[in-house]
Amino acid sequence: MLLDVRDLKVSFDTPDGVVEAVRGLDLQLAAGEAVGIVGESGSGKSQSVLALMGLLADNARVTGSAKLQTGDGAVELIGARRRVLERIRGARIAMIFQDPMTTLNPHLRIATQMTEVLKRHRGLKGRAATTAAIEMLEAVRIPDASRRIRYYPHQFSGGMRQRVMIAMSLACEPDILVADEPTTALDVTVQADILDLMAELRTRTKTALLLITHDLGVVAGQTERVLVMRNGEVVERGPIDTLFAAPQHDYTQRLLAAVPRLETPRRADGGR
Repeated sequence: MLLDVRDLKVSFDTPDGVVEAVRGLDLQLAAGEAVGIVGESGSGKSQSVLALMGLLADNARVTGSAKLQTGDGAVELIGARRRVLERIRGARIAMIFQDPMTTLNPHLRIATQMTEVLKRHRGLKGRAATTAAIEMLEAVRIPDASRRIRYYPHQFSGGMRQRVMIAMSLACEPDILVADEPTTALDVTVQADILDLMAELRTRTKTALLLITHDLGVVAGQTERVLVMRNGEVVERGPIDTLFAAPQHDYTQRLLAAVPRLETPRRADGGR
């Protein structure tokens, strides 16, 4: 098992008391597998993956176990030292955030940001790092990549910025790609392009995917298994086909009912 998470709990100390964000998450992810975590805002899905990567706020408390299998054996992520996590982030586990404009540094050219990742984790320098960065931009279908790599983030559209984030995330060929609401801020047609691109690149690199979203429709064509979270707990889990065909929990049923369907009849006044 590539990633084995057991009884993960996340809480936050606040002026009003302790807030429990994740209450005993169990999650297993095999090499090359795609798993979705679905739930509404505040369900604990994003806090779960941020805990695995050591990216939570200072007032967070994390307990449980999350073991990542490496060539040298299993590494415990929970409670790991900062330098250990820094070696893992980007190289072994990479993350795509939902808003690339706030993730990318607006003051640095794309070339600087991409080559920094390649220098740190792959040991590339100078022209070799730049060439590899351009190749990754071309892989995510950014036209005229050798010129546009010198652009700043604001010179790209939202969809193109997300492509840059995908290129940066996959540049070091990580074992796991965590995608946290990767298409939320994009137009529907651009969403489809980004999801197709992620699937294509994952097939090529054999990278496992952990897809975080509030939309069951998004995970339908991207994952093999899904966990449904509500109020910090997993209320249902299973193969994607089984869950869609026969959801057991009423919350899952309501999420599925909220997915728009093309066959839904439209009233004469334009409503549904």
